[in-house]
Amino acid sequence: MNNLYRVLDANINRASEGLRVLEDLARFCYDDRPFSKKLKELRHGIRKNISKLLPNLIESRDSANDVGLKTSMELDIDRKTSLTELAQANFKRIQEALRTIEESLKVVNENELSKLYEGYRFEVYSIEKEYFKFMVGGNKRNRLNEIMTGLYCITSEEHSKGRSNIEVVEKMIKAGIRIIQYREKKKSLLEKYNECQKIREMTLASNVTFIVNDNVDIAMMVRADGVHLGQDDLPIERVRELVGDEMIIGVSTHSPKQAEDAVKRGADYIGVGPLYRTYTKENVCEPVGLEYLDYVIKNIKLPYVAIGGIKEHNMDEVLARGAGCISMVTEIVGADDIEQKIGRVKSKFSRGVL
Repeated sequence: MNNLYRVLDANINRASEGLRVLEDLARFCYDDRPFSKKLKELRHGIRKNISKLLPNLIESRDSANDVGLKTSMELDIDRKTSLTELAQANFKRIQEALRTIEESLKVVNENELSKLYEGYRFEVYSIEKEYFKFMVGGNKRNRLNEIMTGLYCITSEEHSKGRSNIEVVEKMIKAGIRIIQYREKKKSLLEKYNECQKIREMTLASNVTFIVNDNVDIAMMVRADGVHLGQDDLPIERVRELVGDEMIIGVSTHSPKQAEDAVKRGADYIGVGPLYRTYTKENVCEPVGLEYLDYVIKNIKLPYVAIGGIKEHNMDEVLARGAGCISMVTEIVGADDIEQKIGRVKSKFSRGVL
């Protein structure tokens, strides 16, 4: 029986230590007080509710002669290369430890206590799901806040003066663009897939965020970073079911109502426009004007990109309204020297952002 208390002692420590790792990630890496508090309370509960057995647990402890220590030191199977892997490993450690505690308590005739720790185990399963949703969301928000500043570039081969989308994207990347959207309306699905596959390779190699317009299937197949939807495209909720939480979903909006709707339905960022008349797209709505941009800046918390008819000659008034991210299509892809044009546009942004 003494050895069983030793098992209990080891697993109470194991579960508590795993929770402390997750608590510290939430506290120091993600600055999330509520989640850190929830994990802390669970950790204290797991320790507190075994306290009546504490004398037996301490008495049974024999860390110096633990044969598992040497095994752990010899094996090289517990490496982590990311915060996600670290969190995953600690959730499994906690769940396995709680199952061992639960079963061991039955043998020492602590059936009610066993049920309590069974409840803790199921609570951890729920927290794990919530934690990773929160972590993925936090990582994505931080990434979007970083890249949705400066110039958001979009392809348009028909306006590229005979250059292919691949050539244009290569120049965009060389000029330091951090987010590129592939938009082609008239090519076949196979042509679009082949181009996106190549652009995905290029953007991955350069750490550039890659968004595919409209074609959710292609975005998924080439493992793009995100997909951009129009008001007449598939519903955001259904697309989220397909692509998962990690993929970015952007939505074009033309009114405050559409912006609010995009927020409620789970968009990660919105397009705001067209601010001016544009001929890049067919059947485009009338310009929404700078007043809509004012509304978004004041009321919408999502990242946004101002778009539609913005040129080098009028971008100053867009920036003056407070826009931190703008998109130019023909102004960039149709420039004689794309890299030089991007350099001039970037220089107009305040604070030296893209």
